[in-house]
Amino acid sequence: MRARVVVAAALVLLSAGFAGAAWWWHQRQDRGVSDVLVLHGNVDIREVQLAFDASDRIEKVLVREGERVTAGQLLAVLDSRRLRHAAAQAQAQVAAQREVVARFVAGSRPEEIRKAQADVEAARADAVNAEETYRRTAELVAQHFVAEQQADNAKAALDAARARLKSAEETLTLAVQGPRKEDTAAAKATLAAYQAALELAKRDLAAASLYAPADGVIENRVLEPGDMASPQRTVLTLALTDPLWVRAYAPETDLGKLRLGAWAEVATDSYPGKRYRGWVGFISPTAEFTPKSVETQEVRTALVYQVRVFICPPHDELRLGMPATVLVALRPVQSAEPSAFPDACKTGP
Repeated sequence: MRARVVVAAALVLLSAGFAGAAWWWHQRQDRGVSDVLVLHGNVDIREVQLAFDASDRIEKVLVREGERVTAGQLLAVLDSRRLRHAAAQAQAQVAAQREVVARFVAGSRPEEIRKAQADVEAARADAVNAEETYRRTAELVAQHFVAEQQADNAKAALDAARARLKSAEETLTLAVQGPRKEDTAAAKATLAAYQAALELAKRDLAAASLYAPADGVIENRVLEPGDMASPQRTVLTLALTDPLWVRAYAPETDLGKLRLGAWAEVATDSYPGKRYRGWVGFISPTAEFTPKSVETQEVRTALVYQVRVFICPPHDELRLGMPATVLVALRPVQSAEPSAFPDACKTGP
């Protein structure tokens, strides 16, 4: 009997010990979970489909697949002979019309004004002479020395001389006043139209060169020299190396633990033991089903939220689609503001 009591007491103590150990282990695990949230995802980057903003045959492609390029680097060029001729023609039209505007703005030359003044004096002299001729002829008609027809001819000549004088005076007035304001405005408007056509021709010529919009790596070289390029046809595919992030998914039960700006570490299978520092830069405001190629009825009911963990640059070891494990720090960390991340990436949290 005493043996049975001893065994029972031992079993009770052993059970209590197991229960205490289990409680301690769960407490320890809970403390660990409260400090770090583990997520799984893939490395993601942005891609740019580069195309010419013009249509012509490709003359040169200056980069190869896998080559790193910098923002503003020349990548490819079109055969631009036709575009250069169009730009030269537009330049000549602008130059010619600019001279027309200058002529209108400058007005009449002094020589033109002096010539108009001389024409007025000559016309006035003719008018005075015609008036004297008519007066003498009229006196002779009154004395019946000449026929009235001669007086009529003299009167007609006087009227013509006076009209020529009036025309010369108006011509002088126009020469002194210069071109009409409307003509000057029309010439300036034509010049503006030619200048706009020149800028368009220059833009078309500039569009014959394809430049890198940002730093990155050439992924695909789609077209080759001799191919016909257009704005609808991709020439090169550029993978942007900055920003670089991991696209992971957090279950709804862990959503309350995440916050924007939380520090994180990223680990990959390709580099065991190496971790990359980053931060939570995006938490999706909407839920989605677990992203799997084949979804069962049970999996479809599990809603998750997309999380983007941006990685501190530079890291040339991470590639698009690479599986990654994200360890998100749930404790508050200094310098959590996104604007502080570039410096924090160098100095640490």
